[in-house]
Amino acid sequence: VQLQASGGGLVQAGGSLRLSCAVSGRAFSSYVMGWFRRAPGKEREFVAAIRLSISSTAYADYVKGRFTISRDNAKNTLYLQMNSLKPEDTAVYYCAANPSSLTTIERFYGYWGQGTLVTVSS
Repeated sequence: VQLQASGGGLVQAGGSLRLSCAVSGRAFSSYVMGWFRRAPGKEREFVAAIRLSISSTAYADYVKGRFTISRDNAKNTLYLQMNSLKPEDTAVYYCAANPSSLTTIERFYGYWGQGTLVTVSS
């Protein structure tokens, strides 16, 4: 399984961005997909995860109500719609896949994309 994240960029506070993660390999729909981020000088942290569909998701408290994770299983693509962005959302965002559980725990995700940088200016 290979993951390729894209869609990052520079945006003003209050703005929006949509990240995408193209996934190659077999059985995309069987993987739980997640987004994580690493801010400058900080550890990587969980952002959101989705099982088969938007009806089964998990969000970190600091993005709940502002970010929406979704997936298009026909296109093998994962998305993260980010609204009402704040300067503290500045980070490299990573998509990740795990074959089993809807979890916030990083070590359960065995496949990772290369990351895409999101910068939110104040």
